[in-house]
This record gives sequence, structure tokens and C-alpha cells, in this order.
Amino acid sequence: MAGHSHWAKIKYKKAASDAKRGQIFSKIAREITIAVREKGPNPEFNPRLRLALEKAKEVNLPSENIERAIKRGTGEIGGEKLEEVMFEIFGPGGTKILLTGITDNKNRSFTQLKQVLNKHNAKLGSEGSVRWFFKKMASVGLKLSQQPSEYQNKEKLEMSAIEAGGQDFYWEGDDFYIYFLPEEGEKGKNFLINQGLKIDSFSLEWVPQENVQLDEKGIEANKKFLEELDDLDFSQEIYINLNL
Repeated sequence: MAGHSHWAKIKYKKAASDAKRGQIFSKIAREITIAVREKGPNPEFNPRLRLALEKAKEVNLPSENIERAIKRGTGEIGGEKLEEVMFEIFGPGGTKILLTGITDNKNRSFTQLKQVLNKHNAKLGSEGSVRWFFKKMASVGLKLSQQPSEYQNKEKLEMSAIEAGGQDFYWEGDDFYIYFLPEEGEKGKNFLINQGLKIDSFSLEWVPQENVQLDEKGIEANKKFLEELDDLDFSQEIYINLNL
């Protein structure tokens, strides 16, 4: 399975320094609203809401924003009618990209997206043309430096990942990512927590089965493209088959 290619995580890391908190807050609030509409406001019985609330905690989303998003989901307060979208994209240099979004106007979102695609010589694929290249997985992230002393060892962490039922794992410096089948993600995460490990992130992701290799110019072209996709007001998550 290919390495780390979830653009949103990169954006979250940059957000603290580039003042895009408002944009991130809006994205997570929309995710909370959709999750509540889908399966109710109790996170105990709503895995998607649990994930959204964990994201909210990671970025310090104010409690009043969370409460307002939940009430929009239950219908206690009014708000625009939101719907989920997924766009399958062929990016610069032949990269494959999945863009998920939440919008109150699908036609407007499509028009905005087409403008960005045309600017970067990218193309919108038909349904299934890109998605088949990705696999939905649960991702658990840990930082080696934050673990108890007995786990300050890569081999021991890797063994714990296997014991937890991980399907695959990889390192990015101090960061350790473990992939689980979607239905096994929370079970695997809880196993690691019970081992005394500190979890840095948990999410459901579309993981590419293989990454494309590009030169520095091609990588930079995709980064600029992804920046503009991320700035679209409906954009939620972006996945690409390229190590960034």
C-alpha cells in the first residue's frame, strides 16, 4: 500500500502558522452537521460523529461552534441544506485525486471546481475512474517521541501494530501510521490505547494502492493545484497518489 498521501493532514499541520483556522473550523463544523443528520447526535452510536469530534478537539474548535453544528444537524436551528459530493480528478502529471466535499449548491461547487481544473490543466474523471485506485481504510497515527519509554523503539511499535490487527504501516520521520480495515479501526485504536500508547490521530481515509513518481517540478505543480482545491469553500478532504 502506498505511503502517506492525505493532503488534509498536511494542511492541518500548516494551519497553525498560516492563519487558516477559520477555514478548517468551517469544514469540521459541516462534517459534524452531516454526521448528526446521518445517525443522530449521540457519538456513542455514531462513529462518524465521534471522528468529527476528535478532529474538532485536535484543532481546538470552540465548544459553541460544535454545539451550533450539532443543532443544525438535529434541526433545532435552521441552516442551508447540505449534501455530500465526491469528485474524481486526474491532476498534473497524471496524478489521481479524490476530492470529497459538503455543499449547499452542487452546481455552484461544480463551476468553481471546473475553473481550478482548467487553470491547472487537470481533468474531471467519470464516476469510478479514479476511486477504484483507492481503498477505504482506517488510519491511526502515533508519534514515536510521545510514547512511553518502553515503546521508544520502532520495532516494538511495529509489533504492537501487528498485534492490534493492522493491515499495513509506515514511518514518516517520527510519525508512525497504521492502516486498519474500516470496521476494525476503532478496535485497533483501543487496543493500542490499552497498551499504554498515545494516539496522535485517527481517521477514515482513501488510500492509494500505488503512488506515481514525479520530478520536483511535477510535485510542485500538484502542491499548487491541491492548495487551490483545498481553498474551495465546499472542499473537505483531498487524497492523492503522490508522496508530498
